[in-house]
Amino acid sequence: MEEDGHMAYLSQFIFPSAEREEQFLHGIRETCYSTAYPFQVLTEHEVRILNFDEDIVILYGGNGSGKTTALNVIAESLHLKRDALYNKSSFFEDFVGMCDSVLVRELPGHSRIITSDDVFDFMLNIRGINEGIDARRNDLFREYYQNKESEFQLRSIQDYERLVEVNAARRLSKSKYVKGRLNANVREHSNGETAFLYFTDNIRENGLYLLDEPENSLSPERQMQLAEHIAQYARFFGCQFVIATHSPFLLAMKNAKIYNLDAEKMCVSRWTELGNVRAYYEFFRAHGEEFTV
Repeated sequence: MEEDGHMAYLSQFIFPSAEREEQFLHGIRETCYSTAYPFQVLTEHEVRILNFDEDIVILYGGNGSGKTTALNVIAESLHLKRDALYNKSSFFEDFVGMCDSVLVRELPGHSRIITSDDVFDFMLNIRGINEGIDARRNDLFREYYQNKESEFQLRSIQDYERLVEVNAARRLSKSKYVKGRLNANVREHSNGETAFLYFTDNIRENGLYLLDEPENSLSPERQMQLAEHIAQYARFFGCQFVIATHSPFLLAMKNAKIYNLDAEKMCVSRWTELGNVRAYYEFFRAHGEEFTV
């Protein structure tokens, strides 16, 4: 693998100014709408221009900070692929139409946004497959005992497949018999492993990827693995990432640029300055003597 330099696709994204938002909102204030989401969500923290001068840019903030809104707006504006549907609201398209972006290279078609809903839906699908496998497994258990106790004899060529099943039941253990007849043993993966596989399966070389709170459904160990995976694909495989997160394991990625949306006015911060990270630090420092080496 050869290390690449900065391989940006998206160089800059520009959200509408507070003045332009106000002009639009003035025209709908006499209507029946009680909210105009996503208007006035990002301007609360003066989120106006995002510069993507690193291969990994992180939008940090707590619930309600606007980081997911920003990610969805960018994805919609760039027409990125996504799996799960999301609530756009009546004015979402109006807001997106007021945004602007600067692309320095054409986006590959597999570029996409990956949300926690995408991962959750994938895990539910796997669970459904597992339930189907469970039902098929129970059928095979019954089949195994029937064949093992059978006194079946071959009488014609049409009986050959039945003979194969009977002989297999006689010479194999129950587990080997059943596993050999299942199409897949999906249950080998835990929920966390399944969630992690969703990211590794969908992140390919040379693409722009927007990740919305990817730490959901991942253990701390898996979050660290995902951080390493992202770093490798940014460094060696021509990928650019924009990530909305408050996971300290992702925030600590080397050379990541962090926009702090929890600040009164959005600013670039070091990961060690962020409130969520400081809370972890203070907690473990207070309990430091309870840890043994």
